[in-house]
Amino acid sequence: MVLGRPVFDASAPIERVYWRRLSNFWTDVETLWAGIGDSLYGFRVYPIEPLRNVMRESRWMRRFDFDPEVAVRLCWRGVRPLNLDAPVVYFDPRAGGVSHFRYLRDNLLLAWMHVRLVAGWLVRLPWLVWRRLHALAGGNSHPPNRAA
Repeated sequence: MVLGRPVFDASAPIERVYWRRLSNFWTDVETLWAGIGDSLYGFRVYPIEPLRNVMRESRWMRRFDFDPEVAVRLCWRGVRPLNLDAPVVYFDPRAGGVSHFRYLRDNLLLAWMHVRLVAGWLVRLPWLVWRRLHALAGGNSHPPNRAA
């Protein structure tokens, strides 16, 4: 999967940058630092068949939580991220800037998403650790039975 990694200029609101870093931290935990550069940036290209499988299996991921959750779930399936830097400029309303982010609704949605993903991560943790260690060792045998 190809993921944009935002490069912010001075126009980026500090609270957006802070909360983005917090969400990225949890995404790193949920994937054991699999390399998702930015979990919230919408510049993405996904492999179709794994994406369709993830979407079939989840009743969530229908709003602002789509991009971070699908990136995590694809990483869980072994899809490796490729991050590309992308400059970001925040335009103020006088310059035509419009935000579709709704602070309360979307932050609650993201918090609930991270709760679900951390729970799923805890179930998968033994398998994820084995797979990561095995990949680092250059092994090619099959992993033990995966939980959930």
